Amino acid sequence: MALSDEPAAGGPEEEAEEETLVFRAALEAFGESAETRALLGRLREVHGGGVAREVALERFRGAWAGSLPQPGLGAPEWMMNLLLDIVQDQTSPASLVHLAFKFLYIITKVRGYKTFLSLFPHEVADVEPVLDLVTDQNPKDHETWETRYMLLLWLSVTCLIPFDFSRLDGNLLTQPGQTRMSIMDRILQIAESYLIVSDKARDAAAVLMSRFITRPDVKRSKMAEFLDWSLCNLASSSFQTLQGVITMDGMLQALVSAARRGRRLLFAAATVLRCLDDCKLPESNQTLLRKLGVKLVQRLGLTFLKPRVAAWRYQRGCRSLAANLQLLAQGQSEQKPLILTEDADEDDDVPEGVESVIEQLLVGLKDKDTVVRWSAAKGIGRMAGRLPKALADDVVGSVLDCFSFQETDKAWHGGCLALAELGRRGLLLPSRLVDVVAVILKALTYDEKRGSCSVGTNVRDAACYVCWAFARAYEPRELKPFVTAISSALVIAAVFDRDINCRRAASAAFQENVGRQGTFPHGIDILTTADYFAVGNRTNCFLVISVYIAGFPEYTQPMIDHLVTMKINHWDGVIRELAVKALHNLTQRAPEYSATQVFPRLLSMTLSPDLHTRHGSILACAEVAYALYKLAAQENRPVTDHLDEQAVQGLKQIHQQVCVQPLGVGLGGELMRQAVCVLIEKLSLSKMPFQGDTIIDGWQWLINDTLGCLHLISSHSRQQIKDAAVSALATLCSEYYMKEPGEADPAIQEKLITQYLAELRSPEEMTRCGFSLALGALPGFLLKGRLQQVLAGLRAVTHTSPEDVNFPESRRDGLKAIARICQTVGVKPGAPDEAVCRENVSQIYSALLGCMNDYTTDSRGDVGGWVRKAAMTGLMDVTLLLARSQPELIEAHICERIMCCVAQQASEKIDRFRAHAISVFLTLLHFDSPPIPHVPHRGELEKLFPRSDVASVNWNAPSQAFSRVTQLLGLPTYRYPVLLGLVVSLGGLTESTVRHSTQSLFEYMKGVQSDPQALGSFSRTLLQIFEDNLLNDRTELTFFQTEEVCVPGLVCCSSSHPFAVKLLALCKKEIKNSKDVQKLLSAIPFCEMVQFPGNVRRSALLQLCLLLCHRFPLIRKSTASQVYETLLTYSDVVGADVLDEVVTVLSDTAWDAELAVVREQRNRLCDLLGVPRPQLVPQPHAC
Repeated sequence: MALSDEPAAGGPEEEAEEETLVFRAALEAFGESAETRALLGRLREVHGGGVAREVALERFRGAWAGSLPQPGLGAPEWMMNLLLDIVQDQTSPASLVHLAFKFLYIITKVRGYKTFLSLFPHEVADVEPVLDLVTDQNPKDHETWETRYMLLLWLSVTCLIPFDFSRLDGNLLTQPGQTRMSIMDRILQIAESYLIVSDKARDAAAVLMSRFITRPDVKRSKMAEFLDWSLCNLASSSFQTLQGVITMDGMLQALVSAARRGRRLLFAAATVLRCLDDCKLPESNQTLLRKLGVKLVQRLGLTFLKPRVAAWRYQRGCRSLAANLQLLAQGQSEQKPLILTEDADEDDDVPEGVESVIEQLLVGLKDKDTVVRWSAAKGIGRMAGRLPKALADDVVGSVLDCFSFQETDKAWHGGCLALAELGRRGLLLPSRLVDVVAVILKALTYDEKRGSCSVGTNVRDAACYVCWAFARAYEPRELKPFVTAISSALVIAAVFDRDINCRRAASAAFQENVGRQGTFPHGIDILTTADYFAVGNRTNCFLVISVYIAGFPEYTQPMIDHLVTMKINHWDGVIRELAVKALHNLTQRAPEYSATQVFPRLLSMTLSPDLHTRHGSILACAEVAYALYKLAAQENRPVTDHLDEQAVQGLKQIHQQVCVQPLGVGLGGELMRQAVCVLIEKLSLSKMPFQGDTIIDGWQWLINDTLGCLHLISSHSRQQIKDAAVSALATLCSEYYMKEPGEADPAIQEKLITQYLAELRSPEEMTRCGFSLALGALPGFLLKGRLQQVLAGLRAVTHTSPEDVNFPESRRDGLKAIARICQTVGVKPGAPDEAVCRENVSQIYSALLGCMNDYTTDSRGDVGGWVRKAAMTGLMDVTLLLARSQPELIEAHICERIMCCVAQQASEKIDRFRAHAISVFLTLLHFDSPPIPHVPHRGELEKLFPRSDVASVNWNAPSQAFSRVTQLLGLPTYRYPVLLGLVVSLGGLTESTVRHSTQSLFEYMKGVQSDPQALGSFSRTLLQIFEDNLLNDRTELTFFQTEEVCVPGLVCCSSSHPFAVKLLALCKKEIKNSKDVQKLLSAIPFCEMVQFPGNVRRSALLQLCLLLCHRFPLIRKSTASQVYETLLTYSDVVGADVLDEVVTVLSDTAWDAELAVVREQRNRLCDLLGVPRPQLVPQPHAC
């Protein structure tokens, strides 16, 4: 969208205007842009159709789309005049007129038709021309609906002329016996015909009908006829059919628009209401029909009552935010007394129909769609504003009846909208605030579970809107008795609500109350922390913002009570876990209240029959107890100073209560196992006085049982339960199994380690996983004297044997356990059974390095990647541990192997594993406390990978990673592993990985093209990789793809060069007797080998000829196509005298025909190419 190039007038101070004002000015300047003028000026050239017409429409539509954020800006009048001039020009072809109306509709869509209407010509002389234009339109033409829509809107404006339509008719008798229709009849006919069409013109026809039928002259003669016609159509239509829905929509829109224009339908209001009752619109599944029905009911209800402003309504007086804040700054508040005058018409009789209308609106508040409920709420507000005080109060009471827990969430939502509307209009008197605030506080926490989710988000959001409306409607003194409750409820909703829109709505309502009322405690301080954007992150709200707000004593206890009452028993497990963590943090703000009031409630909740309540309460008991322990530890006091004996006994009984019934492996068993494991961990960390108690044996049994039945637990919660059990075991052992400082109870040590080592041989993979991690979590004093035995058991788990090759997760966890044990026991010379030393370090490295080649795959993909990642992490942790303590234990060949294995992973195809490998590689390279010894080519590596690359490069991105990793090919030590990784990446499935790895390898070869020594080293390494991985399922397809990339760069070698000869031999071995179609298709690039002259070329051509008679027709066709392209690309392969004939045979032969036919043509090619014809080998017959 081009803007005006004229400089803005004004001084330097105008340049400092806010960005929003600049944006508004830019949008206003859009109307004067030269581009738009040029676009509209070319309409006469592009109206004929085709691409130019569509481009013009799209450009104009795209330009106006930028104005959508500010639809309040006026429509440029010059643009309207320019388009209307085209329409009114008698010489304009129909296609140009339709195009002009399409442009006009785009403007209307952005600005809205009401702003648009005033710019239409609406003189008396415009009535008949516009009417004629409408008459000439074809209602069934689906390409010109914009024209009909705009013309009907234009006609609706001309209907407002202040003259009787009969004056425009003149002499209706044109010829004897012929009568011309009056303008009034023509307009009525047109409006009625377009009220039943299926396009957008129906909406414009409703506007036209409402303006036309409510004219005084038309009302006298046509209103009854129109009502009779519309009501008959309503009665005869059914919302069960499509045409019935269209007809009812048109009738209802017209009636609603007509009823909106004053009391002109009063004489027929009762009849229309009866017709609506007969239509049974509330039973329709069409939202629009129900909405229009509610709108019509409320408009008809308003016709029963006199238009007036209720004298009894509440009036706040000053509504200026600036003035309010100024008074607050001065320590004053507006003390204007509230004057409630008596309603002069209090004794007027209320018509009968009003009660029926209000009843229907109250039903509309419970509709299933929000738009219907919102329309009904506005209707309630409008009706109550015209009722006497007593009746309006009855309406408020009926609205409050929606807030029953027997009602659905729809009724609660509609009730909140109605209360907000009543309060905004001053129709909710202060005497009602006691009842209203009570239900709004309930609505702010409304949450009802429905199946696997809950309902109530819209209720809580609407309740926040009510609080926002009350802040603007009432004086501070009216809301002062409720400030504490409302402020606490809004803070709780802003911080602890599950849904982001509710948190933001509560934050906005809190902000409005702080600004308008000025009575919320610490309002400004809270707003600066819990603003609209800050509450967008749920975890931040629960764990950070809540701690800050709880620092204000007015909010501490309400927040804790809300967490205990509403959140720790929430249906969403994520919310329960966040709630208990928040409760842990808030306990430090009110330790006495948490210990004496909250903790007993939590203990009683652990007996609840509700599963979620039991789960959350057990977690909460654990977190609160641990928080109290940390507070006591700061003063060197035991936790029992905060928790009495009864509370301590209650904590001991939780395990017994849970284990009264067998812990299954369903949802209940999973939640209870995880909760009790967390309880064990937190109570152990809290140093509960349970030494020697039988409860310890119960806890140990539960941990062992949980680790042993992991294979029965659902996969989505297995990891969480496993981690909880391992953490519980670690803290339990550290706290309760130490006999003397640094010494374990021998009986317990023997029992645990023997049992856990035996479980490592379990036939269940998950059992191996659990007990491997359990061994890794044992404290050092339990491993003392048994380290070699434990490491031997874990090494056996990490070993890949034929019977457990499909156990990658157990190998992964075994490696994690080995690394963690090394971190636990540390390094100590000459003590192989107590710590890492020279005697066992080689065995540890052997286990870790042995898993770097784990490429196990199953239905989940490359599951061996989990093992390789754990191995890389373990190698890094053990190496750094040794470097800090005894770097002499890191031998040169071990360090070289570590760096090479990690470098290989850094060049492979899976992004996350590659990024992790590079992270490990750079950590080992740049570690300097002290530096890792024996790193090969350290100086060159530090130049290739400076420290700045560690943070600045996105190693997950192939475009950034491969270009750097490929530079390692220049270092002899790393050439083999890096090239092996690149060979795998070249055969990846991800397009970006293949493209960038291929490009990086090609760039490297291009760089060494002029260096025969480097090129020779590269070719020898490549051949060695091919030979070492021959017939390897993981790499067999990628070899031929690598050949396509590398052979063009190595073609400079002579025919006798061993590279070409050996490469061809390896390729032949790879595909020999193969029936794998994908491998054979990948092998067709034998064509690349014809670039080598001499015997290599002859052998390559012979292999291609063999493939031309392969048993699979697909292979024959693909080979012929590849040979055809190769011969055209490399003209020196075949002599010029036979090239045309060879190409003809390749292109004209049906290579998918019978082998006998194909073989004849193949033999002819052999003769032309100068290679011996392949001979059939007779198959040996069975005796």
